[in-house]
Amino acid sequence: MPATYRIKEIFWTVQGEGANAGTASVFVRFSGCNQWSGREADRSRGYADCARWCDTDFYGGEAVGHAPLVSHIAAYREQARLAVFTGGEPGLQLTAELVDAVSALGLRCAIETNGTVELPKAPLWVTVSPKGGKFPLVVTRGDELKLVYPQAGVQPSEVEHLAFGQFFLQPRDNTPEHTRACLEYIRRHPQWKLGVQVHKYIGVP
Repeated sequence: MPATYRIKEIFWTVQGEGANAGTASVFVRFSGCNQWSGREADRSRGYADCARWCDTDFYGGEAVGHAPLVSHIAAYREQARLAVFTGGEPGLQLTAELVDAVSALGLRCAIETNGTVELPKAPLWVTVSPKGGKFPLVVTRGDELKLVYPQAGVQPSEVEHLAFGQFFLQPRDNTPEHTRACLEYIRRHPQWKLGVQVHKYIGVP
């Protein structure tokens, strides 16, 4: 396992997206991503379209050792049922040892990944959100696939054959125009569900 993890923030919330929406959760946000740096000045230089519209601050963070990180997460175990490893791209740092340690706290573990790096062999709820760009998708099965729509570089038709339990289209920027585009696609392809960012409507992180 790494001597340290680079962590941007850890916080309590309710999962706002996908099949686990509404679940009391502790979010563990790793710093860093393989698609772009996270710096505002670098948006035009990102490898994928997401660099232009990504709304998550994952730049910077602090180095945290394995034991202190588990201890920090443990402080939330009476308030949560789910630990969500997110980023940036958490697959760059997440280890089976960390998942096992957090699972031992009595929390289910989930990861939100762009699917371009191999994931640890550990008990995880896997949410893949493809972003296109220079890196191929290597995680082609999991619990749910969440596609921000519309975006350049990846279309629903390119991923809807993959081995995921559920498929969600999430309107980019939550605009009415993009919501209508999602609904029109779902009308013609009803295996997809509309993904709504509930946390933004109720005002939690």
